[in-house]
Amino acid sequence: MTVVILSGGIDLSVGALVALGGVVAAMLAGQGSFVAIVGGIASTTLLGVVNGLLVSRARLQPFVVTLFTASAARGLALSITEERSIAVPSAASGLVWLGRGFIGFIPVPVLIVALLYFATWFMLHRSRLGLHTFAIGNNEEASRLMGVNPNRVKLLVYTFSGLLSGLAGVVLAGRLGAGQPVAAFGWETDAIAATVMGGTFLAGGQGSVFPTLAGVILLGMMYNLLNLEGTITPWWQLVLRGGFLLLVVLFQQRIVQRN
Repeated sequence: MTVVILSGGIDLSVGALVALGGVVAAMLAGQGSFVAIVGGIASTTLLGVVNGLLVSRARLQPFVVTLFTASAARGLALSITEERSIAVPSAASGLVWLGRGFIGFIPVPVLIVALLYFATWFMLHRSRLGLHTFAIGNNEEASRLMGVNPNRVKLLVYTFSGLLSGLAGVVLAGRLGAGQPVAAFGWETDAIAATVMGGTFLAGGQGSVFPTLAGVILLGMMYNLLNLEGTITPWWQLVLRGGFLLLVVLFQQRIVQRN
């Protein structure tokens, strides 16, 4: 989500893509872990490419495009599973290892997250694609005049978002032992909130991934405290999440206006 917002876009489909990636992986798990993992990631990467093409080539608004993709992906996940969870067979040990395994004393999902954060930071700050992402987020027309191809950057950014969503879905399916079509409901809101809390401007062009990690941790701590308190129902927690995101955006807007 951070990379997409830095480019001046938004991706409301990430939660639904997580669910679809997990479901596809679980359904393919009987053919082996490798097929399941590749299939789950490939399915959402393809939809990421669709998002990128519609935003870059058809010049549709990212909000509308990714909202459509979110609805389509969630509906597809519910349809192919007949609204049921798909159990991951024990024979798919590689898939289960991604969600529950350890390397030494460190959980595999933690290592995956750490590697992805470092890789994404390197891509943003040490590669041409990263520089171009910041450039089109700041001023797309100026970057085009400087020789940047905004359409190519947008296509790669949304493809990257789809790929990581699928990977998250595969890891989640391995951890839960099942692909659930209703999984990751509302995760796109949490992703946006964590990104904005980390200082990435919704208008694009300014931010980084490690501050987003701080936003993820703070958001997780807040949600855990609400659950431990036990006095606020899950439904009111959704209201608080939305209100909190609105406050963060308003605060960010005030900072932009002052600058």
